[in-house]
Amino acid sequence: MSEFKTWKEVRKTLHFTPEEEEEMRLEREIIFATMKAREKSKLTQTELAKKSGIKQPNIAKLENYQRSPQVSTLLKLLYSMGYTLKVVPLEESKSE
Repeated sequence: MSEFKTWKEVRKTLHFTPEEEEEMRLEREIIFATMKAREKSKLTQTELAKKSGIKQPNIAKLENYQRSPQVSTLLKLLYSMGYTLKVVPLEESKSE
């Protein structure tokens, strides 16, 4: 038997609260939407780095879910592609 555990097994031992689970889900959703915006804009990470002033390795870490984004970073990335963040009621965001 392998001594390594799957992420699913490890996750069970961490005992995340429902609020923490929701926070992680929202963060993944925001990062994914930012990646999709970059792809829709037909920009490479390097091109986005030049436009936004955010270094390419930091964009890569964000897109690989290795780093939690700061709001200021998200705004710089999104603004340089013609996007912004939008705050919506939870009911509305779940129906989209």
